[in-house]
Amino acid sequence: QVQLVESGGGMVQHGGSLRLSCTASENIFRIYTMNWYLQAPGKQRDLVARITSDGSTNYADSVKGRFAISSDNAKNTVYLKMNSLKPEDTAVYYCNAYRYSLSGPYNIWGQGTQVTVSS
Repeated sequence: QVQLVESGGGMVQHGGSLRLSCTASENIFRIYTMNWYLQAPGKQRDLVARITSDGSTNYADSVKGRFAISSDNAKNTVYLKMNSLKPEDTAVYYCNAYRYSLSGPYNIWGQGTQVTVSS
């Protein structure tokens, strides 16, 4: 079973930067869409950024121009570069791999990494 492992979270000041990494145990990027979600305390998990198997990217309005998602197929790793961080970006960030097959949607989740932005 494919596993996703996130890293790179931590504490940073308002305006700072972090780069999150998500490494897959297998090369899945050709068939999965890779997503980053965030979940703040007491709130639902929301999509932050997405990169498809053909390299197309999408972002939540709240992070456009500040965050960038990218992938390195040779390293089986997806990155989320976060710039100009704000206190409201504080959340647990989850890596997700998604594909749709004849048997329905299939999701793989990482364990999450905490990002805390101080004011």
